Parts: sequence; C-alpha cells; structure tokens
Amino acid sequence: MPTRRIILSGLALDARIGILEHERRATQPLHVDAEFDVDIQRTVDDHDIHSVLDYRRLREAIVEECTQAHVNLIETLSEQVAARLLADFQEIRALRLRISKPMAFSDCAAVGVEIQITR
Repeated sequence: MPTRRIILSGLALDARIGILEHERRATQPLHVDAEFDVDIQRTVDDHDIHSVLDYRRLREAIVEECTQAHVNLIETLSEQVAARLLADFQEIRALRLRISKPMAFSDCAAVGVEIQITR
C-alpha cells in the first residue's frame, strides 16, 4: 500500500521533565520533530479534511502527552508519545520521533532522543 509522509518540525513546548532536583521544580522547553508514514487509503478530496490524516490532531496528541504530567527521563517520554500516537492513529505505518532539550547544556544546541517504530 502506498504511504504519505507527514512531517512536524520544530514543535516547541514547555514540559515538566527531568530527574535532577532543579528540573523537578519548573518546566523546561522541549523541541519535537516527528515524521509519520501514513497509509494512503483513498484519493485526497481537496474539500474534505477527513480524506487525509489531519496533522493538527497529531500535533495535539504530542502536546497533550508531553505536558500532562512530570516525566523523569526523555527516553520514557519518547516511548509514551510514540505509544499514544500508534494507539490513537491506526493509519500510521511508521513513525520517527525526536524529542530534545535545548537548555540541557550551554555548549550544545540540544540533547535528545530519537525513536523509530514500524508496524
């Protein structure tokens, strides 16, 4: 079956994440990049958003999952977000999700984790 790739790039949000004491006291910025390979199940109807997977729904699920509760490890968060996306969107055949912390170190742009899953 043919697929279409949906890309979210540079989604910025504030989350409660980190195992260190100073990270447990306040939110910190996260950047999320995601790619989704989605089954093309029917022809795109330019007048019907339901003929495609609405990327607004993908974004909303990512934001909700990243901001709903404190998570200690970025690895845990990436797995939780991936699991939520696969559970909520059956059309997704594969995903690549990168979550990074831009304020983790002063001498690099960001540190993060990337997860790739194929059904």
